[in-house]
Amino acid sequence: MQTAGTAPSEDGLRRERFAEHTVITITGDLDISSAPSLRERLDVALRDAGPHVVIDLSGVTFCDASGLALLTGARRRAEREGASIVLAAPRPHMIRLLRVSGLSRMFAVRPSVDAARASGAGVRPAAA
Repeated sequence: MQTAGTAPSEDGLRRERFAEHTVITITGDLDISSAPSLRERLDVALRDAGPHVVIDLSGVTFCDASGLALLTGARRRAEREGASIVLAAPRPHMIRLLRVSGLSRMFAVRPSVDAARASGAGVRPAAA
């Protein structure tokens, strides 16, 4: 698959634009100290990302409530633009955190980036 555009890699976030989707890779800690700068860069990465966005979490080493808020905010922004977000390749600690927090019901979560790219599945509807 050809990359239509790759944003320069900044510490913690990289964006790759493909014809049918965009992959945003987040690495490092998603915590209270990193969330503000990541939020700004994620907002930029979501602009013109297209209708299908994959957020690769395979490189996330730690996540707290600020990181979960970052993902939830990204989901809301994407929905306003008519896009879907799929979370891909979360490590076991992220899977547990998504389940415990209930966010695994709000996001489509796939075991790998390839599975998320192939799925074309959108965001699951939020529970009322």
